[in-house]
Amino acid sequence: MDTNRFTAASNEEGALKPPSMLLLALEGRAPWELGAALLAAPMLKDVPAGDGHPVMVLPGLLAGDALTFFLRKYLGNCGYEAYAWKQGLNLGPREGLLERCIARVRELSEKHGQKVSLIGWSLGGIYAREIAKALPEHVRCVITLGSPFTGHPTATNAWRLYQLVSGKPAIDEVQIAELKKTPPVPTTSIFSRTDGIVSWQCCVEQETDHSENIEVHGSHTGMVANPTVLYALADRLAQPEGQWQRFDHRGHQGVKKIIYRDPQRN
Repeated sequence: MDTNRFTAASNEEGALKPPSMLLLALEGRAPWELGAALLAAPMLKDVPAGDGHPVMVLPGLLAGDALTFFLRKYLGNCGYEAYAWKQGLNLGPREGLLERCIARVRELSEKHGQKVSLIGWSLGGIYAREIAKALPEHVRCVITLGSPFTGHPTATNAWRLYQLVSGKPAIDEVQIAELKKTPPVPTTSIFSRTDGIVSWQCCVEQETDHSENIEVHGSHTGMVANPTVLYALADRLAQPEGQWQRFDHRGHQGVKKIIYRDPQRN
């Protein structure tokens, strides 16, 4: 898959359709993904120990810190200082929201004397990317979970809901062009082709020497508890600062080789 060609096409209105009603209905499997994470606990412990650097998790649309608690608890168990975003429910880009997030990242970075890794779920991933662009000297890496940063807003099943709760238009061509720009820090996009909210093509990053894609199998709403997502997050965060390398899809054997398929396949 040519990611440069693909992301250009996905920005055109009407080029992509929202996920099907079947995939939307399959979003109901999210609780099963949490159950799978609990069953996969032994595998999820078999990851490199964290180095204690701070990680901030940003929730998706209409979600808050309660829905990222399980993920933050897992990151804490891995050895990281995991932080909530502390901005209440994510109701879209309210006035001053991005500035408050930037201030919080700077505060955490100065508190720990280390750069902060950002994990953003869905709309939270859009914020994470923009924070990294504004504050690269304080951000270690960005990892997005099902975030539609390259596609047109109408290629999701949530764009009308976004307009309703945020009071802002979902379609802003200038903003769309800005959002697709890759942050100047190591960046990973984790996506699922069975996402029922966002067309997966809208989550595909242009791969460079500091950006990549990881494909998992699961729902959009269950990404913060999906065991394959958790394992990939631990793998990415464990890399020493300044020594970032792409996720080794081909290096996995056995079950892991089946779970993590090559995201560049057609």
